Amino acid sequence: MLHTQELYDILYQNMGPQHWWPAASEIEMMLGAILVQNTNWKNADLALTSLKHETNFNPQHILDIPLEDLQQIIKSSGFYKNKGKAIHALLSWLNDYQFNYEAIVSKFGDDLRKELLKIRGVGSETADVLIVYIFGGIEFIPDSYTRRLYAKLGYSNTDSYDKFKKEIQLPSTFTNQDANEFHALLDNFGKNYFNIKNGTHYTFLDPYFE
Repeated sequence: MLHTQELYDILYQNMGPQHWWPAASEIEMMLGAILVQNTNWKNADLALTSLKHETNFNPQHILDIPLEDLQQIIKSSGFYKNKGKAIHALLSWLNDYQFNYEAIVSKFGDDLRKELLKIRGVGSETADVLIVYIFGGIEFIPDSYTRRLYAKLGYSNTDSYDKFKKEIQLPSTFTNQDANEFHALLDNFGKNYFNIKNGTHYTFLDPYFE
């Protein structure tokens, strides 16, 4: 069974840096993290394009949009009513701190994840993504592709995000960039390995699978 550091090393050696998250700004990244919930990136990206056209990702402009109008703008992402509420809730919370991410980290410290989970529409995965890609923290992000990969490697408790997160401890040497890269590598590996129609089928981990 591969350990986390070994898995990270093999993925990185074979795939190289992934340059994630695919966004030009922190606001775009956070919007994408919400819009991609329970859908694929294509649908989320369509909603992002519409939202950019309407607001240029200006958070104040987004907050000024009536909720019903925002929901229509992001309709292509699916579950758009809840996602619209989540976007307003997250941006309102950040606005309370003038979008000063360093100040937020300083205020909440190790309790930041708990605070993020209090925000409507921010679940475990979204909270972890925000911590790694916005707040400079170090978290393991066991999304569905990651859990499927670990299951093939012989790990148990992979059906649940929260349960499996407790099973894996990132190496003590991991930096924020390592956590960033590890999630990107796992996600992109999963998209290609478990979705053959993408046209790329990695084989370098096959010898380690059950």
